[in-house]
Amino acid sequence: MSKYDVAIIGSGPGGYVAAIRCAQLGMKTAIIEKYSTLGGTCLNVGCIPSKALLDSSHHYDDAVRHFEEHGIEIPGEVKINLEQMMKRKAAVVSQTCDGVKFLMDKNKIDVFHGVGSFKDATHINIDKAEGGTETIEAKNTIIATGSKPSTLPFIKIDKERIITSTEALKLKEIPKHMVVIGGGVIGLELGQVYSRLGAEVTVVEYMDRIIPTMDSVLAKELTKVLKKQGMKINVSHKVKAVERKGDEVIIKADDKKGKEVEFKADYCLVSVGRRPFTDGLNADAAGVEIGERGMITVNDHLQTNVKNIYAIGDVVKGAMLAHKAEEEGTFVAETIAGQKPHIDYNLIPGVVYTWPEVAAVGKTEEQLKEAGVDYKEGKFPMRALGRSRASGDTDGLVKILTDAKTDEVLGVHMIGARVADLIAEAVTAMEFRASAEDISRMSHAHPTYAEAVKEAALAATGDRALHI
Repeated sequence: MSKYDVAIIGSGPGGYVAAIRCAQLGMKTAIIEKYSTLGGTCLNVGCIPSKALLDSSHHYDDAVRHFEEHGIEIPGEVKINLEQMMKRKAAVVSQTCDGVKFLMDKNKIDVFHGVGSFKDATHINIDKAEGGTETIEAKNTIIATGSKPSTLPFIKIDKERIITSTEALKLKEIPKHMVVIGGGVIGLELGQVYSRLGAEVTVVEYMDRIIPTMDSVLAKELTKVLKKQGMKINVSHKVKAVERKGDEVIIKADDKKGKEVEFKADYCLVSVGRRPFTDGLNADAAGVEIGERGMITVNDHLQTNVKNIYAIGDVVKGAMLAHKAEEEGTFVAETIAGQKPHIDYNLIPGVVYTWPEVAAVGKTEEQLKEAGVDYKEGKFPMRALGRSRASGDTDGLVKILTDAKTDEVLGVHMIGARVADLIAEAVTAMEFRASAEDISRMSHAHPTYAEAVKEAALAATGDRALHI
């Protein structure tokens, strides 16, 4: 029987990063993955393929809508080759997954393909993909089995016309009309992909705004932009029935006044969040407690009630984000090695990869109000930047929230071009407990989108923005 210092069940961003860090710290490490490729949801049917399609559809949208104003003329009609677009996406996924395999080999991590389940707290059975079962022994185990798309109790996902994000990433035709149930990150990103490609897209959201967990100013601005791009946004709508009739899907919902509204589409994307995936783990055999909504209960060290078993990523509380899982993977590896690692969950950024992009870190204005915190805010519109006008990306803004007494930055909320990258500046500043004045006194290259961060910081320190 093979013996390991650490075994990781699941090879998504949390699992494979944990494996690498464990190996770097001198531990004999194994990783168990039930699928034939490494990388989990993020690399295979999540972050990477969705961004590939977002980029491809963005290029098409630019060619159709914006090239002419740049003086670029294309003879004849610009056409979509959806098969090639999907082929490119698959190649990007394959290259990325191969990269993870390379890292496993480089760090001498043993990879097992099969379903891992606990025999007891120190032994894991692996039902191998090619048949047969192997058992390994592990001093420590990290559960990193991720999540699966959620649905509503009355919706039957047929994976043909009533689909989840997994199926939406490999459609063989462009929908005529796609209804997206759920106005969160995944629904809006995939909705924008197909909207750009020519589909009529209707978003139906239960809450009173899209991206409801983010600052309301971002939801308001993104709603305005998506409507301008042609998407239809319906908030405060409670979906109560989804029925397929042939190639048509009928969606019934009650609006905020309780009036029934009906939508008809050829595709319905159900995007109402994700649930922790622990099916087949046999956690009971190890004595691991599964808590509320299927999440694994952990302490501040991400340790389960069984001291040598840890859990990270989407199976534990907190935002279901790949980079959050990565931080937790590193954290647990270093904890097992006896180090004193650090995670500040308040400073894990959230991003929506629509165009314009949306990004945020720290507290929202609504959270500060609810907590009774005395705060100031500074806002700066992207349209006031020379860089934004040069590229034609004038939608959006940067909003900075600070403590009214100390000027410490408490939250940064952005919508605009490349804010998925810009948010790192805010995270860095907040990790070092910077004030808005600190940011405002740092030189920002001109012309850049990042100047909006400096200008918003100037606005937060006393209406000192220079370019509005």
